[in-house]
Formats: sequence, structure tokens, C-alpha cells
Amino acid sequence: MSLPHAILTALLEKPSSGLELTRRFDKSIGFFWSATHQQIYRELGRLETTGLIRALPQAAPVRGQKKEYEVLPAGRTELERWTAAAEEPRPIRDPLLLRLRAAAVVGTAGLDAELRRHLALHRAQLAQYEEIERRDFAPGEEGEGEPLQYAVLRAGIGWESFWVRWLAETVETLPAAPATPSEGPTDPA
Repeated sequence: MSLPHAILTALLEKPSSGLELTRRFDKSIGFFWSATHQQIYRELGRLETTGLIRALPQAAPVRGQKKEYEVLPAGRTELERWTAAAEEPRPIRDPLLLRLRAAAVVGTAGLDAELRRHLALHRAQLAQYEEIERRDFAPGEEGEGEPLQYAVLRAGIGWESFWVRWLAETVETLPAAPATPSEGPTDPA
């Protein structure tokens, strides 16, 4: 996924100002595709320049007034093209996994605390996703488009469940920190 496509998706759901869009990213799309506010504003400018979105006309120009953007037909066509395009799965690229591999070589000092910190973070994210599921996807209250939105949420729940389970298992199997090597036997002579 790319940021322009994430923005097109969000704007098709609801025309928004840059500020509204950044808030929506913080609350939904940002769970699986993060972007800084600066990146979002920069991309809005590019999308407008390339004719994929436009700022909605204002009744009267007012200094400091927020621009609200909408997707143009070319933007919708681009999003449809991108949605249907083939893409290979991406390999896992997580620094924590690389750190575990390195710890196998250099030792596990300090690793236990970091794994427990990650476990707490993933538990918190899982709890947040489960709360969204309870709040927004109660059984029998399906609406148009919701099955796909719910599929994305279920993917997040599955992902976080995996990390919680894996981290808990890894913490339990982490070798005890080795004792400090001794100076060796002293020679009485």
C-alpha cells in the first residue's frame, strides 16, 4: 500500500480537510498504514497537482480557512486500478526479530525487559482492536462495505494475537542470563 492510495481511500469515504484527514489516520487507517501529518499534507499537494483530487470550492475565501478535498474521477480510476493490481507478499522485516538473532550470538543481556515491553505494547494494541470490534461490529449489524472493513480489523486482531502469543512463549523460553565469567583459577604459585 502507498500513502497516496491510503489518502484516496479516506477521501472517497468522506471528503476532508488535511487536519480532519490526519485525525482520521490517527484513529483508523493509521493502525495499518502510518503517516506523519507532514507526509499527509505533502501528499495532498501532490495528489492535487496530478489531478487526482481537488480542493472543494469555498463560498468566500477566508484567510486560514481549511481546504476540504474530494477525489476526482481520475483519482477513483487510479484507486480502482491499484486495488485490482497484483502485489507480492512482503517478507517480515522487524528489528526485534533481528535483535533476537543477534542475541543468539552475543548474549541475551537486557533482552528480557525489551521482550516484556513489546509484549505489553502488543497486548494494549490487541485490547484496542477488540474494543473497536465490540463497539463497531456487533453481530447482526452489518452495513454496506463493513465486511471488508471488518476483515481488516480481524487481520489486525490476528496479527496482534500472534505477537502476544509468540512474545509470551519467547519470554518463557528465554535462556537465563549467563553468570559473569570468572577470572579462572588462580595460580597459588
